[in-house]
Amino acid sequence: MAKFFEKVKRFLERKDIVFSVKRYGIDALGAMAQGLFASLLIGTIISTIGTQFGIDVLKTVGDYAKAAAGPAMAVSIAMALKCPPLVLFSMVAVGISANELGGAGGPLAVLFIAIIASEFGKLVSKETKVDIIVTPFVTIFIGVMLSITCAPYIGKAASSVGSVIMWATEQQPFIMGIIVSVVVGVALTLPISSAAICAALSLTGLAGGAALAGCCANMVGFAVMSFKENRYGGLISQGIGTSMLQMGNIVKNPKIWIPPIVCSAITGPLATCLFKLEMNGPAISSGMGTCGFVGQIGVYTGWMDSISSGSMSSITPFDWAGLILISFVLPAVITPLLAIPLRKWGWIKENDLKLDM
Repeated sequence: MAKFFEKVKRFLERKDIVFSVKRYGIDALGAMAQGLFASLLIGTIISTIGTQFGIDVLKTVGDYAKAAAGPAMAVSIAMALKCPPLVLFSMVAVGISANELGGAGGPLAVLFIAIIASEFGKLVSKETKVDIIVTPFVTIFIGVMLSITCAPYIGKAASSVGSVIMWATEQQPFIMGIIVSVVVGVALTLPISSAAICAALSLTGLAGGAALAGCCANMVGFAVMSFKENRYGGLISQGIGTSMLQMGNIVKNPKIWIPPIVCSAITGPLATCLFKLEMNGPAISSGMGTCGFVGQIGVYTGWMDSISSGSMSSITPFDWAGLILISFVLPAVITPLLAIPLRKWGWIKENDLKLDM
């Protein structure tokens, strides 16, 4: 028996299959975030610009980029797992199926399924004389079958986050502001789709404003808090891209997430109780934060619709102040301030927030 296990160990080493938190929870997760940024998020930014300025070609370009989210994430994960070419290329089909069938949990489904499919592909790679058939077949078959059987349940689990949000919207604005802001902000940084959750729940009004606050607290908060390590590239990629880029670092040191989460618990009730910030644009915008400024554009389009319907007379300076403070100023000030004592206590160390860019 010992000889058998030794042979298995040597075989796995030869295939570069390493079962570790670092390989799956840091390397693969970090790569997936980059794949998501290079498809869905940049596509959303381009599409929003095209829509707002009436440039149809940009909207078309953005739509195609967003459609490539599943394959982009899956290929990124496979690359992080050091997959051989045939496995890497086969992950396109796996990414499409996992992301589509995963619904609101699409990115999480892609992460889980792409890791398994990649490792199975590596197991059979170059082990037969018909490798060009066997390796893609095994990789795609395993990946798509897992997508069919598991991805919908992963999506339901992600959507269950929405149940918490819907409960919170029924509470008084102060409690609702805290819960919705924290939950949606966390969902935005995790490998699940906060935008899809908000869209599925039609999360608008004050609850949508609280969701926007939570997303901005994470995106702008991480961007400014990590400026020393990541400079302007990190400021832009996180501030108008996604805080999901920090997931690999969060797995290594969860304490770095404390300042953005606490910030979201502060800005959420400010949005609902003080500024009465409502998201009456598309519900999906509630879960986008500052990504391509889609969230802010959603609030603005909601204002314009309200003026057209007569439910709002005009956009006041207080309205603009609320949007700017909740979206940008407060997260940029509060989060780094909250991080100061954590750095002094050694909870956040040098380069804990460093991105692989």
